[in-house]
Amino acid sequence: MFFDFNIAIIYVLFFVVAFLAVAIRILREYQRGVIFTLGRFTGIKGPGLIILVPFIQQMVRVDLRTIVLDVPSQDVISQDNVSVHVNAVVYYRVIDPQKAIIQVEDFNMATSQLAQTTLRSVLGGHELDEMLAERERLNHDIQEILDKQTDAWGIKISNVEIKHIDLDESMVRAIAKQAEAERERRAKVINAKGEVEASENLLEAANKLSQNDLGIQLRYLQTMSDISSDKTNTIVFPFPTDFSRFFRSSIKE
Repeated sequence: MFFDFNIAIIYVLFFVVAFLAVAIRILREYQRGVIFTLGRFTGIKGPGLIILVPFIQQMVRVDLRTIVLDVPSQDVISQDNVSVHVNAVVYYRVIDPQKAIIQVEDFNMATSQLAQTTLRSVLGGHELDEMLAERERLNHDIQEILDKQTDAWGIKISNVEIKHIDLDESMVRAIAKQAEAERERRAKVINAKGEVEASENLLEAANKLSQNDLGIQLRYLQTMSDISSDKTNTIVFPFPTDFSRFFRSSIKE
């Protein structure tokens, strides 16, 4: 009897350990467990120690941390018929584990596919210049569309960033030529504005100097003094028209 009693205790301990191994679950702080009892949703538990009824209840773990999704490079044709390769990164997290498990089969795969199609559709409606210059606005538009469509899955899209926009070599050369032409245009405009300002200042100076004949003579002497400091220059003395009038009047007298 003593031997049989020990064997019974061993069997009992074995079944208790097996039951605890099957029934006990430990969830970390960032995890939640979606509980199904006989296939029916009965609640969300965690974090910490969870006890399940073996063969009656099942649990699906859901990670609540932010997930970084690298969207593969997509071939996009812009509104002005330019072919580009665009890739992006999407940050999202599960805010409703019940919807994430029940409403969609694989929320990670579904979010990835939705991000790819949304990226192509949104960027395809804009011209190349807008893709290059207005990334912040495009990121915001893509985020709003994704967040609205994934709300039924219990997923929150926190951020979307377009990483790279790759162009063909021919298009890169065309953009470089366009940028060079734009810089030349700006240089010509700045030069023309400088000429206008210089002419206005010269006109103002001439008007002031013309009010007094001595002013013109002083300016003439100052110019001669400036050019005489360099011995390598050839100095040509202009003949003032006032002297010619003076000589003509002297001859008449």
